[in-house]
Amino acid sequence: MSTDYKSTLFLPRTDFPMKAGLPAKEPGLLERWEEMDLFTRQREQSKDREKFILHDGPPYANGNLHIGHAMNKILKDVISRSQQMMGKNAHYVPGWDCHGLPIEWKIEEKYRKAGKDKDQVPVVEFRKECRDFATHWVGVQKEEFKRLGVIGDWERPYTTMSFDAEAQIVRELLKFLMNGGLYRGSKPVMWSPVEKTALAEAELEYHDHTSTTIHVRFPVKSGQAEFMGGSIVIWTTTPWTMPGNRAISYGPDMEYVGIEVKEVADGSLAVVGEKLFVATELLEVVKKEAGIVAADVIWRGKGDAFKGVICLHPFNGQGYDFDVPLIDGDHVTVDAGTGFVHTAPGHGQEDYEVGMIHGIEVPHTVDEDGTFYDHVPMFAGQHVYKCNEGVADELEKVGALLKRGKLVHSYPHSWRSKAPLIFRNTSQWFISMETNDLREKALKAIDETKWYPASGRNRIHAMIAGRPDWVLSRQRAWGVPITVFTHKETGELLRDEKVNARILNIMEDEGSDAWFDSPAQRFLGNDYNPDDYDMAKDILDVWFDSGCTHAFTLEARPELQWPASLYLEGTDQHRGWFHSSLLESCGTRGRAPYEAVLTHGFVMDGQGRKMSKSLGNVVAPQKIIEQNGADILRLWVVASDYSEDMRIGNEIVKGQVDSYRRLRNTLRFILGNLDGWDESERLEYSEMPEMERWVLHRLYELDKMIRHNCDIYEFSRIFTAIHNFCTLELSAFYFDIRKDVLYCDGATDTRRRAARTVLDYLFHCLTAWLAPMLVFTAEETWLTRYPGEDSSVHLRLFPEIPAEWENGALMDRWFSIRAFRRVVTGALEIERREKRIGSSLQAAPTVYVSEDYKALLDGLDLADICITSGVTLSTDPAPEGAFTLEDVKGVAVVPALADGEKCQRCWKILDEVGSHETYDDLCHRCADVVSALPFEVEA
Repeated sequence: MSTDYKSTLFLPRTDFPMKAGLPAKEPGLLERWEEMDLFTRQREQSKDREKFILHDGPPYANGNLHIGHAMNKILKDVISRSQQMMGKNAHYVPGWDCHGLPIEWKIEEKYRKAGKDKDQVPVVEFRKECRDFATHWVGVQKEEFKRLGVIGDWERPYTTMSFDAEAQIVRELLKFLMNGGLYRGSKPVMWSPVEKTALAEAELEYHDHTSTTIHVRFPVKSGQAEFMGGSIVIWTTTPWTMPGNRAISYGPDMEYVGIEVKEVADGSLAVVGEKLFVATELLEVVKKEAGIVAADVIWRGKGDAFKGVICLHPFNGQGYDFDVPLIDGDHVTVDAGTGFVHTAPGHGQEDYEVGMIHGIEVPHTVDEDGTFYDHVPMFAGQHVYKCNEGVADELEKVGALLKRGKLVHSYPHSWRSKAPLIFRNTSQWFISMETNDLREKALKAIDETKWYPASGRNRIHAMIAGRPDWVLSRQRAWGVPITVFTHKETGELLRDEKVNARILNIMEDEGSDAWFDSPAQRFLGNDYNPDDYDMAKDILDVWFDSGCTHAFTLEARPELQWPASLYLEGTDQHRGWFHSSLLESCGTRGRAPYEAVLTHGFVMDGQGRKMSKSLGNVVAPQKIIEQNGADILRLWVVASDYSEDMRIGNEIVKGQVDSYRRLRNTLRFILGNLDGWDESERLEYSEMPEMERWVLHRLYELDKMIRHNCDIYEFSRIFTAIHNFCTLELSAFYFDIRKDVLYCDGATDTRRRAARTVLDYLFHCLTAWLAPMLVFTAEETWLTRYPGEDSSVHLRLFPEIPAEWENGALMDRWFSIRAFRRVVTGALEIERREKRIGSSLQAAPTVYVSEDYKALLDGLDLADICITSGVTLSTDPAPEGAFTLEDVKGVAVVPALADGEKCQRCWKILDEVGSHETYDDLCHRCADVVSALPFEVEA
C-alpha cells in the first residue's frame, strides 16, 4: 500500500473562487466603496498631485442607458482610473444634458396620447413637466452608470438645467451679444416641419428617400443673340422649391452646348425644333433622360458667355413675373443634372451664399409647419411634402417640364420625428464665424489640440473651415432663453451691462423660467421703456448649452481645471459637442476648452449592423450585467478597438467570458500559491534563478508598455498584452513549470522562495494594472489577500518597477529556450495522443541540438523546463523521423520513456527513487523535504 504524501505538499489554498458570480458579488463591492467613500478618499490622497481632468460629455436624460452609453462611460472611467493610478489627481464629474427636443418631444408624446394641445398649456407649466422628466431620468441613469463601476462625483454632478448652469449659459450668450458676434438674420436653415423648429447638423440622420425629379425649361428673355429663343434647362430633386427660384447658377469655366432638337421618342416632352442649353459633359445624359433621339449642336462655349442672360420663371404670368438672372457659382458641377443649378436662396445654403454675392432676393415662401404662405401664387396652403407631383403637373401644363422622374437618394431626416427635413428661410439668431475672427481662432485651436486618432483633426478642421454662421435659436419651449432685447424701430440689439447683470442675478436665483413669466420691465429696469423693445422668445440651441459646460463646470469648480485634459465622445461629436464647445470657447476665451480630444466609433451588433428594435438586435447593457456582471462589459470595452465601430452580440460576450475566466484563473493561481506568505521569504533580485529574472524583465517591459498606452488611450493593446502574458507566458509556461517547485520544494528552498517572491510581484502588478479595467475583480482579488476595512486596490498607484529588472539579453535567450520547449512538448503531445504516455513526466526524451543551442541551454534544468523526468541533449545529427518544428531550427526530438521508479510525492520517474533508507518511495528531493516535516509513515 502506497503512502499518501498529500499533506506534505504545499498545495494552493485560497478563498478566491474560480466561479466569479459577478452579478451577485459586484453590488456588495459598490456598497463597500460607498460606505468607505472611496471617491473622497482618492481626492484626499491625491490633492497635491498634478490634475488630470476628463470633462464628461453630457448624455441626454431621457431614457434608460443603451450599450453606446455604457461603452462611452466605461471608457471614460478606465481612462480616469488609469491616470489616477499613474500618479495624477483624476477628479471626474459626470454630467447631463437636460434641455432640448429629445425631452420636449417625450412630453409632447404624452400630451398627444392624452389629447392635449401643447400650445394651450402655459409655457412655465410645460417647462416644469420637462424639468421633472429630466430629473427622473438623471436619477435612473446615475444608478445605471454607477452599476457599471464608474467612479466619480455622483453626489455633485452637473446638469444643464441647474440654475447656476442656466445663468452661466446666459452669461456666455451675453458675451457674444457684447462683442458683436450675435446677430439676427434671415437665412435658410435645416427645418423640421413636424417639430416646427430649426435643427442643428448634429440633430440630423440620413435615410434613403424617394424624390420626384424634374428637368425644367427656363425660357431666355434677354441676352446675347445666340441664346434668344432657347431655354436653359435645370434639374432638381425638390420640385417644391420652384416657387422660391430666383436665379440660375452656371460654372464660369465649364463647357456648355446649345442644341436644336431634331427627333424625339414616343412620350417625350421635348419638342422638335426647340433650342436647349446644357453642360457639354451632361448632354448625352440629358438627351437620354428627355427622350431626345437626335439633335444638332448649334452653339458651344464657356459658362462665362451666359453672364447677363435673363430668363423668365416657368410660371411667368401666374404671379411669378420677375426676372431670373444667370449668375456664376463655384458650387456648380457636372456630377449630375444639367450643369445649370436651379437657385432658390431661401432653400439651400449654397443657393443663399451665391445669391448674397449677386444681390439676389431671399423670398419667404414656406411657413413653420411646412405649408406655403398665403402670398405664394398657385400653391398657397399646400404642404411641401405633398406638392411635388402637383408642381410637376403645373410645369407640364405651361410647357416648362422636359422630364419627370424618381430618384432614391440619401436625404436628411430629423433624428427625433424621423421625418424628412427642408431648407427654409427663417429669421433666426446667429453667431458670426467672421466677427472677432472666430473661424480663424477655432482653426488655430484645432491645430493646438491633440487628436486621438490624429484623423480627427482633419475632420473637424474641414467642418470649421467651411461651416456657415452658427444658427443659435430654436422655436421651442424647453431650453435656456435667448435673453436679448431688440429695439422695435431701429432693430438694434440692446447692449447694456446693467441690464445683463440684472438678467443674470434673476437667472441665478430663479432659473431660466423667470424669462418666460416675468415682464420685460423686470429685466430692463427703469432706464428703458419696455414698449420700445421686443423681448426674444426663442430658446438656445442645446448644443450651445452643452458647449458651455466647460464654463459652469471646469471653471466654476476649484477642484477641476480649465482647459480640460481630455474630451471623449463618439465620432459624431466632431459636428456636435467638440464642435460647439470649440466655437463657444474660442468666441469667448480665444482657445479650445480642451487640450486633447479622443473619439470612439459606434456600437454595432455581432454582424456589424446598426442596432434597432425592428431588427431585434438591440443588446442591452443591463441584461449583460444581470447575466455576466459589469466586469464582462468592461472587459469587452477594453478589448475592443474603439477607434472604429465596435461589435457586440452573444458570441462576442461569450468570448469575453472565456477571456475573463483565463485571467481569473491566473489570479487564483497566484493567490493560492501565496498562501502563508511572509516577507522574510523575499529574495533579492541578484539571488533569483534565471527564469524568475526573465519574468521580472517581462514585468519591466509590460510596465513601460502599459504606461505609454495609458497616456495615448490604447487600452486594447494593454488588455491584449496582459491577457497574453497571463495565458501564454504565465499559465502555459512559467506556472506550468514552477508548479513542481511551489508544491514540492521545501518551504525555505531558494527556488521556492524565488518563485513565491515573483508571485508576490505578479500579484501587486496585475491587480494594479487590471484595476482600471476590471474594477470589481481587481478589488475582490486585492481584498482576498488584504481584507482590511479601509483597504482598496483603487487607492494604489501602479507599482514602480526597478530598472535592474530590465535584461534584454535574458529576454532573447529565453525566447530561444521557449522555442526549444515548444519542440519537446510538441513531440510529447503526439506520444500522449497515441497513448504511449499518459503524463509528460513519464518521458525522458533525447533532444538533438546545434552547438549554438547547446551553449544556450547550458546550466539549465531542462527536465524542469520541459516537465519531464529527464532530458538528454545531443549534438549528433538527428535520426530520421525525429520530431521538428519548421519555425525552430536546430532542435529535433526523439521521445523515450523515463527509466526508474515513480516518486509518490512529485510523480517524477527517477533512478534514485528507492535509495532513501526512510522514504524508499520518494526521490531524494522529496525525501529531504518530508524528513524536515512533522510527518510519519503509517505502519
